[in-house]
Amino acid sequence: MILVTGGAGFIGSNFVLDWLAGSQEPVLNLDKLTYAGNLENLAALQGDSRHIFVQGDIGDRALVDRLLAEHRPRAILNFAAESHVDRSIHGPEDFIQTNVVGTFHLLESARGYWQGLPDDERQAFRFLHVSTDEVYGSLGPTDPPFSETTPYAPNSPYSASKAASDHLVRAYHHTYGLPTLTTNCSNNYGPYQFPEKLIPLMILNAVQGKPLPVYGDGLNIRDWLYVSDHCAAIREVLARGRVGETYNIGGWNEKTNLEIVHTICALLDELRPDPQGPHARLITFVKDRPGHDRRYAIDARKIERELGWRPAETFDTGIRKTVTWYLEHMDWVQRVASGAYREWVNRHYGA
Repeated sequence: MILVTGGAGFIGSNFVLDWLAGSQEPVLNLDKLTYAGNLENLAALQGDSRHIFVQGDIGDRALVDRLLAEHRPRAILNFAAESHVDRSIHGPEDFIQTNVVGTFHLLESARGYWQGLPDDERQAFRFLHVSTDEVYGSLGPTDPPFSETTPYAPNSPYSASKAASDHLVRAYHHTYGLPTLTTNCSNNYGPYQFPEKLIPLMILNAVQGKPLPVYGDGLNIRDWLYVSDHCAAIREVLARGRVGETYNIGGWNEKTNLEIVHTICALLDELRPDPQGPHARLITFVKDRPGHDRRYAIDARKIERELGWRPAETFDTGIRKTVTWYLEHMDWVQRVASGAYREWVNRHYGA
């Protein structure tokens, strides 16, 4: 069995679905079910004995210790995080609490559990920490992409909190010998992404005929990674990654935000034409957010060289799949966006 934390969120739920589609090994899924955690993402697993869901916080030492003792996982994969830059600017405390303090408590629980395992199980155990390229800061137009040796220079409360968690994971390996692995990924996109993020927000707004807000001049650059490719990379790192190492995971897809929005508009013009005219007419430039990093880019040659992983999707194939998925699941988007899901959680898990 493996323990996945944050397994009802965007990347975590995609990973759980992907894992159980290709493996009989059970998943113990621990998620706090904050606004971005959605059990509906995992509806396909209802009644599947291989999936055990527990609502809870990675910072709850008593709960995590009990789960580890009861289920004895061979690995912990930590997806649990607050991850939206805008939210971190307006309310950084939640990010410190979850990403820093929560990761610390999870590491402490993992260390105690790992130290008590028999020798063969101790040798096989892994703690895989899922992080972001934002810890590296911002690149200039001609700077080389981020590598695993790029110095950390986080510029938002979110990226600073993730940098701190990365440092804790590194320290627990070097100080205590905990067999850790860290992955730093570029911007993910795909099914089940909460509609506060750029791509689902643009799809939802465009379908509803609402403005498509683009920060600043729209020329901020990100590297885009289709979420199923990210899941495949994490499986490879868990299976064959070198203990104590970091692996950067990217899609080799540098695009400006404005390019992304125009691509989405063109796909919607094709797949769901608007009688009012091209969707690009809705693009609206808005005041840039504070500390907006100009460019991210990932050098993913290490994971390709050591583990043989490369993304299977191009941006063109991945974005078409993504737009199509949202158009076919607008009921999911509307329930998430309306708050109906949160009300359901409160009714069922309020006690």
